Amino acid sequence: MPKYIILDTETTGTGETDRIIQLGFLVLENRQVSVYNEFCSSDIPIAYAAMEVHGITPELLEGKPSCRETAAFEALNALNSSENYLIIHNAPFDLGMLEKEGFTCNMKLIDTLRVAKHVFEDEEAHRLQYFRYKLGLYKQEQAEAESLGIVVKAHDAIGDVLVLKLFLSVLRQAVQERFSNVNPVEMMVELTQKPILIKTFRFGKYRGKTVAEVARDDNGYLKWMLNNMENLDDDMRYTINYYLNG
Repeated sequence: MPKYIILDTETTGTGETDRIIQLGFLVLENRQVSVYNEFCSSDIPIAYAAMEVHGITPELLEGKPSCRETAAFEALNALNSSENYLIIHNAPFDLGMLEKEGFTCNMKLIDTLRVAKHVFEDEEAHRLQYFRYKLGLYKQEQAEAESLGIVVKAHDAIGDVLVLKLFLSVLRQAVQERFSNVNPVEMMVELTQKPILIKTFRFGKYRGKTVAEVARDDNGYLKWMLNNMENLDDDMRYTINYYLNG
């Protein structure tokens, strides 16, 4: 029977040398839920910008083991098999941090950020906290937290995992409605890997215009973007090529 691991981390920052200082996840199996939540020490100082977001201070980490030495990390490694599902919002970030600890994901991956961009494509944002308020999840989270013995705190790893658990139910239903007669969990795995067709520019001189409009009226700009903007993400490159090729 597969297990579903809903995971989040908090870190010293977002740079190449930054490390995990909180690892939190829920394990769902046959309606049973196990909670893992540990703070970790790190030789990398916590950036003030990161501290501002998650509220983790050096004092909270005094005497704590490193991430690799925590029971949570040991449990995550024990769960790391191809029959299980790992569920993260913006997976590349957390997986990148876990890789620094020697963890390579062997589970089926569901990135709820990417899935949300596929099925809620017209939303103005796809951040977890945006959906927390837009969908009214904050009204449900206290009861859910009490049932699991979790303290709700925004931008805390286990707090965000709780919100993600609630969001996952909504997302699963939306996927099921969009793709009938298909296993919604497996479809979320597929959508995680599928390129996203971006509808509207959210930056630059054509911000607010659809990519289709720009392709029709100024496709030279799209060609310029491909040739000159090295920081274009894969989805924008896919989108531009899609429209340039008709």
